Amino acid sequence: MLTGHQLMFDRERNQCIHVFYLCVSMMFLLCLFVSIMSIFCSCSGDIGLLHAYSPGDVIIGGLFPIHLKSNRSESPTPLSCSDYDIRMFLRTQVMIYAIREVNERTPRVLPNITLGYDIYDTCGDVTFAIRATLQLLKDQSDPKSCLVPPNFQSALSEPNTKAVIGERYSEVSIAVARVVALSSVAQISYASTSEQLSRKLKFPTFLRTIPSDEYQTKAMAELVKKFNWKTVAIIGSDDEYGKYGSDKLVTFISEIKDICIEFVDILPGYFSRNISQSYDRLNELLVNINKSSAEAIIVFTKETNVAFLMEAATKYRLNRTWIASDSWSTSSKVSALPGIEMAGEVFGFISKRKVVPGFEDYVMSMFNGTSNAILQHYLTQYPLCSNHSEEDRETNCPLPNSFQCLNPRSLAKCIDQDESYNIYLAVQVIVEGLRRLLKCDNHRCERTNKFTALELLMEIKKVNFTVNTTHIFFDSNGDPLSLAYDIVRWNMTDTKQPACIKTIGEYWPDEKDGRIKVPDDLARNMRNVTVYNCYKTCEPGHELQKKKNKPCCNDCVQCEDGDFSPGNGEGCKHCSQKEYSTPQRDGCLKKKEKFLEWSDYFVIFLSFLGVFGIIVTIVFAVLFTIYRRTPIVKAVGGYLCFLELFSLLACFCSTFSFAGKPTDASCKVGLPLFGIVFSLCISCILANLLQILVGFHFDLKAGSWVKRLNQPLAVVVTVTGIQLALCVSWLCYYPPTHHEVNSNKTLDQRCQKGSDLFFVGMLGYNAFLALICFLFAFKGKQLPDLYKNARLITVSMLLYLIVWIFFIPIYIKKFGTDQRGIESAAILISTYSILGCHLAPKCYIMVFRKEINNQNAITEHIRKHYEQRGMAVVKS
Repeated sequence: MLTGHQLMFDRERNQCIHVFYLCVSMMFLLCLFVSIMSIFCSCSGDIGLLHAYSPGDVIIGGLFPIHLKSNRSESPTPLSCSDYDIRMFLRTQVMIYAIREVNERTPRVLPNITLGYDIYDTCGDVTFAIRATLQLLKDQSDPKSCLVPPNFQSALSEPNTKAVIGERYSEVSIAVARVVALSSVAQISYASTSEQLSRKLKFPTFLRTIPSDEYQTKAMAELVKKFNWKTVAIIGSDDEYGKYGSDKLVTFISEIKDICIEFVDILPGYFSRNISQSYDRLNELLVNINKSSAEAIIVFTKETNVAFLMEAATKYRLNRTWIASDSWSTSSKVSALPGIEMAGEVFGFISKRKVVPGFEDYVMSMFNGTSNAILQHYLTQYPLCSNHSEEDRETNCPLPNSFQCLNPRSLAKCIDQDESYNIYLAVQVIVEGLRRLLKCDNHRCERTNKFTALELLMEIKKVNFTVNTTHIFFDSNGDPLSLAYDIVRWNMTDTKQPACIKTIGEYWPDEKDGRIKVPDDLARNMRNVTVYNCYKTCEPGHELQKKKNKPCCNDCVQCEDGDFSPGNGEGCKHCSQKEYSTPQRDGCLKKKEKFLEWSDYFVIFLSFLGVFGIIVTIVFAVLFTIYRRTPIVKAVGGYLCFLELFSLLACFCSTFSFAGKPTDASCKVGLPLFGIVFSLCISCILANLLQILVGFHFDLKAGSWVKRLNQPLAVVVTVTGIQLALCVSWLCYYPPTHHEVNSNKTLDQRCQKGSDLFFVGMLGYNAFLALICFLFAFKGKQLPDLYKNARLITVSMLLYLIVWIFFIPIYIKKFGTDQRGIESAAILISTYSILGCHLAPKCYIMVFRKEINNQNAITEHIRKHYEQRGMAVVKS
């Protein structure tokens, strides 16, 4: 049985065999391609491209798009290149300068070893770059090494070129990387940033001295966030650089809250090559830009595509804010376009700018007497100026077709500080790899220069050293760590000169906090800008909402009632349940609690009536106590009058439970207590009425139901007991509770009845008792009653019924504190009706009509009553 390690070993072996056959197949196809091309030029001879060669013990290849365009797509014309780029010419000379510096440095960096170079102009074309790469990978000792080997499975011949610097464009670098990987030759790019190249399974020999697009796209997203741009557009291109860069931008920007991508436009591959085919596509793009509300447009594509686009943007005065990728952020071709300020403002990212030490002096001295084929070609095409006046007139880096001659001072102004320094770093990395591989010190190298490209590649991957002030080493993907970006801004105030490109900030990918650093005043100005009638910030009390016809454009809309917003574009938020929004909707105010406050005039009036009623009731109780043996007290019911006074006192006291902030206790006390004690009061009156009826109806039979009901204590207990049972059940099962009701600006403190059925039952029972009392009193009003109890009870019961009949509709229409006020007022009126109509006249007789408060007066009154009706009265 195979072990896990054996299975893993077999799987890796099979993968290696598969990769080997794949590489051999690709090499076969590529060499077949070169064999076909040898019809036009031999394999060992010139391939028709501009190139410079210098012999040496170790050859370093170079791939540079000195010409930016080729006519390969315009068949069947002969192949040629155009758009000569002075900056790319100077970058080839940086490589030559760096190699020469290594060879001539004292003490020697590589003792007894001389570096050579083989540099080709690729014209930015994939086909030309592959042809140049195959030329570099030839075994210089075998002119036929580019042909298919007889033994298909034999090892590929070891190339004389041990490392390659280039290419510039990611799309071309990807093609070159697939070829150089066949011979394990290290490829170090100075400008290719596509994240695709970080995939080591596809591109195992690729490294670079510039951060990948993953960091650049993160930096762009951070800048958008820093400047508070809420709407952006992205323009890419259908190549390895533009397509993957645009995709990454979409990913990173989409992760930022409240930032909208209005559109993403991917330009076709022919955009800058076939102008006639591109005009329709360009017009479509310009229309999209013109009608968009994007505050910033990120352009992530080649310099040649951007030049075509920005020329049109200048013509139509688009006046937008552009964010440039590293491919064109320092482009002299674009920045020197006539009227470029009409296109708008430009921010850009480039790898950290540094000066190649000594290179400017080298150029000013016209390359210190050195010569190479690329330099000779340059001097042939663009001769030096002999007139000093012409020399002084050149102040900026000129375009190739804008002069008849060129002087060293103007040429020095074309030296960039990003890609040139990256090329310089690439040479130093290769040298450091050689030092490690050959075990060199300042005097000698332990190993000879006989080594394979694979050995050098493995050592280059391990380098970790400092060049001047730049510390460089590679991660497992071949990407440099600890390298940063500069943020640049194009100053276009001087319309007569090309845009002046200035560094305004920086971005450090490896820092967690404060990665984007730009001037604070610039960040504030950018955050406050509002453009294209779209709002990104709002006044307090408003929130941003999307426009219907523009999905990325915002309007400021006032928050609804009950919501608030502090402004700055923040959305409306709900105030808490105990708060309400200000009229301006910029904050929340605490809702005022609404209840019958003690300081309220109506409450003061009710309280006064309650207190006055309590005092009067106590006074009445004192009088009834003093005159308890007199006929008038007995006429009111004797001891029952004290129960009646107690119930009235309790009614007056219960009204105080309706004032102040309600609680569960006060809610339970108010109406149930009133229901019980008022039933007690009415039961005493009912018992008194029965006594009067039985006392004066002499014709009542002995078994009459009226006589049987004439049991005062039983009547009081029974009648009150029923109400007591009803209210106790109410309190036990569905008790009234405190309830808080939210309104617009107040918190109404109410008492929920708990059960409307019990509430109505309590009032209905008391109304039923009052009605019975009213009927009994009405029936007994013709009886000889000196103290007119029946008549007064009729009036009081009638008032009670009227009060509660009017109470019901008013109570239903009112809410909150009004309901509790009506309840308290109704109780007071009901209580005063009995106190005033039933008991007050008795007290008046006790104090002011004492002459009728005796037995003789009562007897005389009864006799006269019956004599008037023709009835005989027997005197005792």
